Amino acid sequence: MPTYPDRYHIIEEMKDRYPITWLTEMAKVERSGYYKWLKNGKVSLRKRDDALLKEYILDIHQTHKMYGYPRMKIALRDKGFKVNHKKVYRLMSDLGIQSIIRKKRRVWGNRISRVFDNVLERKFKERTENEVLVTDITYLPTKKWISIPVSCSRFI
Repeated sequence: MPTYPDRYHIIEEMKDRYPITWLTEMAKVERSGYYKWLKNGKVSLRKRDDALLKEYILDIHQTHKMYGYPRMKIALRDKGFKVNHKKVYRLMSDLGIQSIIRKKRRVWGNRISRVFDNVLERKFKERTENEVLVTDITYLPTKKWISIPVSCSRFI
């Protein structure tokens, strides 16, 4: 089954030989839809708007690769576009654009927490007893804004 633009192209080619009323009836399209297609330059307004938005999305993505669709929507809003987050998600999917996920690090004051190398690499069973000791320290905030260290040890 041909799409509506394909049907409109066929009507455009045959309009000199047959009446448009008859052609639109045979193509099972509305006559007003055909005239609207003619008026809008044979490209739908939505596709034209989407093409413009895609250009802006690519431009923003070149400068801010870490932007996902929520932040991209905010950036487009700052440029003057009123656009829904679902539309931005759809257009970014069409373009094949994804945000670069940055590594999250906890920050205490001005210091970044230290991340140590994974020495065990989850090979727990191949070790002898008491060869490796693993500890996790978690700070629990209280009402007085004092952190209480809680320790949980595991002997392997």
